[in-house]
Amino acid sequence: MSSPSATQATRRRQRSTRLTVAVGLLVLAALVVIGAVLSGSTLLIVLAAFAALVLGAAATKITHAELVQTRRDAARDRAEQAQAYKRITEQRVAEHQAHDQHMSSVIAEREKTVGELEEALAAAHARAADALRARSEEARHGRLISGKLEVAEGRAAEAMIRVAELEAELDAVRAELDATRARWEQQKLSA
Repeated sequence: MSSPSATQATRRRQRSTRLTVAVGLLVLAALVVIGAVLSGSTLLIVLAAFAALVLGAAATKITHAELVQTRRDAARDRAEQAQAYKRITEQRVAEHQAHDQHMSSVIAEREKTVGELEEALAAAHARAADALRARSEEARHGRLISGKLEVAEGRAAEAMIRVAELEAELDAVRAELDATRARWEQQKLSA
């Protein structure tokens, strides 16, 4: 037969001294009774029976005291473990709340940026439309000279470039916001 593994040996509780004493008392009681029966004397048998009764009661009391102590130790261990789990849970809840606050602020910041970019994009569209309208109006009336035409076309081109830049930036921030929301929702589901 193989020897028990290290984990089994460490999990096994050492036998209490009290239980060893209780077993010794029961063995002693049995030996006294056997000796009295072998002697054949009725007085010795009665005294041995009384001694066995007293030793058995003492062994029972010792065993009961050991059982009560073991239960108290186990209850204390469970209470300590429950307190440790409570602290861990409180810490996790606090971390989760901090993470939620952080993610909410990130999302709010991104939404604010999206709003600002949408406003800037609308203003750039309006400026581009105004520049194109002014250029076409001046061209219709024939009042443009070549220098002013070039300036007006340059402003219109800059406005269109700015519109394209703002649209690209807005698309990037919206994609980032969507990714952040999706990541946050995924974390909520997995928690």
